[in-house]
Amino acid sequence: MISIKKKSFFGRLTEKIEDVLLLRPKPDESMLEELEDVLISSDIGMNTTMTIIEGLRDSIRHDRLRDAEDVREQITTMVADMLDKGERLQLCSDYPLFIMMIGVNGVGKTTSIAKLAHMLKSEGKSVLLIAADTFRAAAAEQLSIWGERTGVPVIKHKEGADPSAVIFDGCNAAKSRGVDVVICDTAGRLQNKKNLMAELSKMNKVIDREFPGASRETLLVVDATTGKNAVSQATEFNEVAELTGIILTKLDGTAKGGIVVTISDELDLPVKYIGLGEGMEDLRPFDPRSFAEGIFKGEE
Repeated sequence: MISIKKKSFFGRLTEKIEDVLLLRPKPDESMLEELEDVLISSDIGMNTTMTIIEGLRDSIRHDRLRDAEDVREQITTMVADMLDKGERLQLCSDYPLFIMMIGVNGVGKTTSIAKLAHMLKSEGKSVLLIAADTFRAAAAEQLSIWGERTGVPVIKHKEGADPSAVIFDGCNAAKSRGVDVVICDTAGRLQNKKNLMAELSKMNKVIDREFPGASRETLLVVDATTGKNAVSQATEFNEVAELTGIILTKLDGTAKGGIVVTISDELDLPVKYIGLGEGMEDLRPFDPRSFAEGIFKGEE
């Protein structure tokens, strides 16, 4: 008999997995069908789901899975392997580093920037913020407030200014101050991909010209609660921005954690950080094994 596991931050998703394993302790085709339904309903993509189910089916066929605990362990390992992108999971450690942050309104981009700045500062890095999302109302002011709270300086212009001009001033400030990490709040509009691509390209050219040799990351912030829409955003932004990683926000209490698996597996993008709450300490480096165990074993 399987014991009820501690409830993880995945909430309903973990409970649904647990229900299948409790009610079907003997691995068989009925268990696989129910697991397939749960995975798909939790926003794990069809291709990824079928890869998982076929792996389990093959193990059942060869009598490698004797009970539900064996199923739990294999599916945990399979998903952890899908999520593990090796060194790409880590933020670049070559400094100076420019981090271009993108994401649509409402996903928690500004607060994620503040949390990341706080994390890097606590690690002893010098950090500078650039408010280059100049077309979103009050974006620079919001970033300035977070800069004050975290004790990190912010370079900004007036609303509607040329984003590349703000980047230019930020580059000069970073050079003169010998900053380790520059975090740039950049565009979040997908309505016109051509314009977005041109805007990001122009900003990157400014960095290349004014700060040659600086390392680069382009991170997309997506909201876990939007489910498949988050996957769509990652797909579309990746087409124009050459993403190096994902920050997944609002993961606390959602049954939609499967989007992490979809983004990692089907888009081959590393999830670098996950947001599990509103506090400054609630942005955490992504750990594939712990994440998979959170889904399938109910462990934090």
